[in-house]
Amino acid sequence: MDEYGLATWDENGVQQLGPASFTLRTVFSTLVTFSGPVTGAGAAQVFSVPGVTPLNCIAIVVPIGPYTTGLHTVVQYEPEILTDQIRVWRGHRTAVDGRFGTGTQRLIVSRYK
Repeated sequence: MDEYGLATWDENGVQQLGPASFTLRTVFSTLVTFSGPVTGAGAAQVFSVPGVTPLNCIAIVVPIGPYTTGLHTVVQYEPEILTDQIRVWRGHRTAVDGRFGTGTQRLIVSRYK
């Protein structure tokens, strides 16, 4: 049987991922809502997702409706993958004084390998 798809090998030539071994499974999905002005504790929310690490998962945030149009609100949230948890920032996490978002967006976490 022919296989089509992406494959990767390690430095010793051992296949790590291939068309027959790759799986991607959504393990967590929730709505994330931020409102009001940014305060120290309100800049991010943390969600417990046992078993995830930066090496075995992806996290994305998807707008579920139009962005609001007021001051400091046209921003997509940013997920940060930690061990056993996902932190969602209401703006770019390194731009402390930058733009931030309000409203609701969907967080989707998927594990692979």
